[in-house]
Amino acid sequence: MRFEEQNTLIEIRREQPGDIAAIARIVEQAFGSSDEANLVKMLRDRNKAVVSLVAIYDGEVVGHIMFSQVTIDPPREGFKGIGLAPVAVSPEHENKWIGSKLIRKGLEECKQAGYDIAVVLGDHRYYTRFGFSRASDYGLENEYGAGEHFTAMELSQGALEGVSGLVKYQPEFKESNT
Repeated sequence: MRFEEQNTLIEIRREQPGDIAAIARIVEQAFGSSDEANLVKMLRDRNKAVVSLVAIYDGEVVGHIMFSQVTIDPPREGFKGIGLAPVAVSPEHENKWIGSKLIRKGLEECKQAGYDIAVVLGDHRYYTRFGFSRASDYGLENEYGAGEHFTAMELSQGALEGVSGLVKYQPEFKESNT
């Protein structure tokens, strides 16, 4: 997928092996620590990254997004959820809609992969523009006590009807912060 940005082409594509060092650098710069970069590496190395995309600007990797499967407790038959985390754009390329483009393309790929629900921990005011709303409105909680900053959206119509419980991210999320 390509986007026109101030006469410069931005390409959104799947992560490739040659992108790994740039991704680690961007994620570390964006978050100011190595925790999220370690998370990305663990999810990738353990084959838990369902969707991993990069943004290319002027031939350089300038953004990254990753999605991994989430579960719900109590388990619900047919629940197929995905968690967005993390999304990062290099500081010098912020405010160019690159993160938004990564999120939109990533959600579309998750939908095409058959996921019904997407969740994210983050600024709820930012994520509502993509169709996310407060997860607690659907009876969904998270392991991190994020309250209003935990949001959810349907990738298939009606997927959140009657769903409730504790959404759990992959164990690597806790592991990467230790």
